Amino acid sequence: MKDLTQEDILDSLKGKIYTQNYVTQPAIKGVKIVELKNHVSEDGDFYEIISFKHGKNEYFPDFEVTQINRSRMPPHSIKAWHLHFSQDEVWHIPPEIRLLVGLWDIRKASETKDVKMRFVLGGGTPHLIYIPKGIAHGSHNLSGETAGIIYFMNQKFNKAEPDEKRISWDILGTHFWLPQRD
Repeated sequence: MKDLTQEDILDSLKGKIYTQNYVTQPAIKGVKIVELKNHVSEDGDFYEIISFKHGKNEYFPDFEVTQINRSRMPPHSIKAWHLHFSQDEVWHIPPEIRLLVGLWDIRKASETKDVKMRFVLGGGTPHLIYIPKGIAHGSHNLSGETAGIIYFMNQKFNKAEPDEKRISWDILGTHFWLPQRD
């Protein structure tokens, strides 16, 4: 059978058909995403979040955990932008949530300065994501359920002098946090 051309498409759709972009977006230097292996069986599922040997972990061996926190987000909420000048983080995104993660390299001397990344994590697969200091980060809970994440920090939180800076959630436009539709 012969391939179609634009001339074979309804006139009312000409100029409205496009090709989705599948090109990998640029990655921010230092960010690392790890897909965890979820072992599913008849009686449930199991996965290892992170393991340690002599205080070091296999995915991020130079990252020393000093505090572990949990954060919950109500359905459809957006929590952004925040960043740290001294602290690195590792987020654990469980498989049962769908989280749109936004990252923005605002480090002036970085070779990936001003690069923005957005991607969905969770959705059936558990993930870890390493976020270095100087990377503004945030998330949008895409699900109709409360989303909970566990995050590991390499600096203990200090209420008197918090290493937590904020930027307005909509500085890149409200469209940044909206799901892209075809």
